[in-house]
Amino acid sequence: MTSSPRAPELVFSDRDQAFVHLRRSGARLTTARRLLLDALFVADGALSAEELARRAGGPGEAPDVASVYRNLDLFERLGLVRHVHVGHGPGLYALAGDGEREYLVCERCGLVHSVERSELDPVRELVERRFGFAVRFSHFPITGLCRDCDAAVRAGAPGDDQPQLRDHHTGAAERPDD
Repeated sequence: MTSSPRAPELVFSDRDQAFVHLRRSGARLTTARRLLLDALFVADGALSAEELARRAGGPGEAPDVASVYRNLDLFERLGLVRHVHVGHGPGLYALAGDGEREYLVCERCGLVHSVERSELDPVRELVERRFGFAVRFSHFPITGLCRDCDAAVRAGAPGDDQPQLRDHHTGAAERPDD
C-alpha cells in the first residue's frame, strides 16, 4: 500500500508563489519543472502523470514520463501537489495550494468528484465516534455509485466504462482525454 507523504501544508494561489516555494526549498526551477507546474495550474482537477507529461510538452515534445514522476514526487514532498488513488487506474495529481481536497469515485463510470474537506466532516465524525478512527479521504477516496449510475443500476442499464474527471471548482464533468 502506498501512502501520501506528510508534507507541509503550503498556501499558494498562482504559479509565481509555487515557484517561490520551490526555490525556498533549495530545489532548482528547471524548465521541466516550470512546464509541469504550468500544466498543473491550467488543469481542471487531478490528472495522471501521463496526461501531465502530454500537457507539459509542446506538440510531439512530451517530457519523459519517468522525469514527470520524479518531479511530481519532489513537488509532493515539498507540499506543492497531492496525489489520490482512484480504483484500478493510475494515481492522479493536483495542486495542493488551496487546501486538502477529498474525493468521491464512482465504481461504475469512474467519475471522480473532488470536494472540500469540510463537506465530509459529518462522515469523518461518524467513523471516529463509532470506530475510533480519524479518517481522511484525500489519498484513498470514498467509492460507491454516483447518482446517475445508481439510477442506471436500479433501472438495469449497462455501464459506462469511460472514466470522467470532475472539475473541483465548478463540478462540471469532463472526459480525461478531452
